[in-house]
Amino acid sequence: MNIGEKIKRLRLENNLTQEELADRCELSKGFISQLERDMTSPSIASLVDILESLGTNLQAFFSETVDEKIVFKNEDFFEKEDEETGYKLEWIIPNAQKNMMEPIMLTLAPNGAYDAHEPHEGEEFGYVMSGSVIVRLGSKKYVAKAGDTFYYKANKGHEIVNKGKREAKILLVGAPPNF
Repeated sequence: MNIGEKIKRLRLENNLTQEELADRCELSKGFISQLERDMTSPSIASLVDILESLGTNLQAFFSETVDEKIVFKNEDFFEKEDEETGYKLEWIIPNAQKNMMEPIMLTLAPNGAYDAHEPHEGEEFGYVMSGSVIVRLGSKKYVAKAGDTFYYKANKGHEIVNKGKREAKILLVGAPPNF
């Protein structure tokens, strides 16, 4: 954390000059200037005084909470296309692998297949938005058409195949992330 930069930002948000902040804290303008440029460090007592003058406290100042992005647009997506096997993946929530679940958009060309996956921990959910697919789970096969959903534990080999003549689009969610 860059303490000086954060103090400067708070000072400017409060429409204070360095001199006004220094006066409120009974410090020198030069000290505030050096502090904001990270040329010196304040004592805890001085930092508490500065933060109180800026309308905050130690806990709030050192809190590293970052506003999470809630809505993602098409330009945020990342995609991978495999023309050989006929699929395209779109990661519709960037960096979702750090979350508990990872949603992706899977598009399968006619006769396309999404990589066969070895058994692994976790669960997978799919919603067929268009077309129809065959979901292979172990030695069993299941047909899912537009509007259908599927859900399975990923502890068996699994694969999604489009045997149809039209493109198929599926929203897949894996928990934990494994795509």
